[in-house]
Amino acid sequence: MPAWPARLGLSRYVLLTSVRTALATVLSLLIARRLKLPEFYWAPISTIVIVLSTINPLTLAWQRFVGTALGAVLGALFAGLFRITWIVYGAGIFLCGIFSGLLRLHAASRFAAITFSIVLLIAHDRPPTIVAMHRFLEVSLGIAVALLVTIAWPIPPDRVT
Repeated sequence: MPAWPARLGLSRYVLLTSVRTALATVLSLLIARRLKLPEFYWAPISTIVIVLSTINPLTLAWQRFVGTALGAVLGALFAGLFRITWIVYGAGIFLCGIFSGLLRLHAASRFAAITFSIVLLIAHDRPPTIVAMHRFLEVSLGIAVALLVTIAWPIPPDRVT
């Protein structure tokens, strides 16, 4: 490795992590665009969340996957069944937590609540079921790319913080 990164205070870990993150997110972006996913940006965002996680990427990927699926299903159901009010919204967020707990995936609750909020609160030009399905696909694509890249290109932890 050239000497200039070290002179700037950049470790090998920082350089490798930055390159791996950039490659993974670009790959995720290109695949999502190729698939013509309407909100393609969720794929690289999900990739970033997993690749740069400070916890085990497999654990976080599973939590994000289950939480996104749960939030998408609840969001589509609530949007189809109820007029959206603050009470309905609050009940949905509550159920995101309850169902995540029942699944023994408490951390999935945050991802479920985020997806539920996006499906329910953001104005879309498509039916809620389609929005929910797209959201799930976009996030799942990002998760899959992140896992493939972290498995194919493991980077040992940094010894210097």
